[in-house]
Amino acid sequence: MNIPKKENLKRVIIIGAGFSGIQIAKKLRRDKFQIVLIDKNNYHTFQPLLYQVATAGLEPDSIAHSIRNIIRKKDNFFFRLANVYSINTTKQKVYTNLGNLYYDYLVISTGSVTNYFGNKNIESHSIPMKSIPEALNLRSIILQNFESASLKKHIEEKKKIMTFVIVGGGPTGVELSGSLAEMKKYVLPNDYTDLKQEYMNIHLLQASSRLLDGMSNSSANQALKNLRELGVIVWLNCLVKDYDGKVISTINNRKIETYNVIWAAGVKGSVIKGFLKKDIERDRILVNNNLRTIRYENIFAVGDIALMKEDDRYPNGHPMTAQPAIQQGNYLVRYLNKILDYKNNIKPFKYKNLGIMATIGRNKAVCDFPLFKVKGFLAWIIWMSVHLMSLVGFRNKTIALTNWIIQYFNYHKSVCLIIRPFKKKNTI
Repeated sequence: MNIPKKENLKRVIIIGAGFSGIQIAKKLRRDKFQIVLIDKNNYHTFQPLLYQVATAGLEPDSIAHSIRNIIRKKDNFFFRLANVYSINTTKQKVYTNLGNLYYDYLVISTGSVTNYFGNKNIESHSIPMKSIPEALNLRSIILQNFESASLKKHIEEKKKIMTFVIVGGGPTGVELSGSLAEMKKYVLPNDYTDLKQEYMNIHLLQASSRLLDGMSNSSANQALKNLRELGVIVWLNCLVKDYDGKVISTINNRKIETYNVIWAAGVKGSVIKGFLKKDIERDRILVNNNLRTIRYENIFAVGDIALMKEDDRYPNGHPMTAQPAIQQGNYLVRYLNKILDYKNNIKPFKYKNLGIMATIGRNKAVCDFPLFKVKGFLAWIIWMSVHLMSLVGFRNKTIALTNWIIQYFNYHKSVCLIIRPFKKKNTI
């Protein structure tokens, strides 16, 4: 991998450039560590806005930022674009498609992948949205379906093509449903005048009795009300059983004919080969309250991949969202810096819940903060402000803000472009 070893520096290998990995790579002391960051992409993705790429609200480069640009002019830092195959905990080596590399300390921040809960049919036929390529695929599918529906003579066939089913009523499912409803309301009348709005149906299927399980009842009820006002058909207590590419079925025998099932029903940790089965629980690596793996003193796990059960408030682990990942990344920086200073007075990691929010559409959002709750237009402004400030880079912030302002005043999506056509297995 062409990385020289400096005898006076401990080598830290970070696998994954998500929210936690980027924090660690930026802030570790360069006079104490040689930092090697490995990722399969050369960019960091701001995943909370993937749904806007999928629904033609933002271009992908406005939510992605070059890793080398984020961490530039840094001594003793190396980035390698590579796929990690496995780790050898005995030899302290990481195995990649570019070669093998020795580590003194290893940080696993590989994030999460879509969880299909073992259903191969759903995995084969549904549409995931966990990465920029997948979001672009979904955008192409949506727009290609509009084009295809314009060519069909029979109304029933048009409706099948324009029926979208989102599985999962968490923030991703709610936000994606609201954004699709706005496409139905604003894009169809302007761009596809030969397609009637009533041809397009949006279903949101949630297995539990309410939306937004991690938020308050009042916010969940408000989200449900807003979605139904937008025309989204919401099904609660509706657990999906199977999908064959044409019909989705649930355990209560409900069937919906559709070519388009978007899977937002859950994620699981992206585990690297090399750990014992007893060190993994629910596809996440078990760690102690210092984020150290339970078996190896020089291996740490942070973000979605880490399962810390020692926090009494979160006995099943912290939420697999951006905030815990960022806080864990910042904590591990302080922890590793203190290790080399031989300081043992390191307090355990404690996650501080700064709030949870979700947007449903124009002027509609819900925010749960520790001391108060907000809904409606004010919550929508807060949601936009927080996400705008969290984007990496001035250019990305400017592009996103400009797109949002234009869309707000002209009621139109900015980038309804089929740049890269996508062909599903169940073709239309």
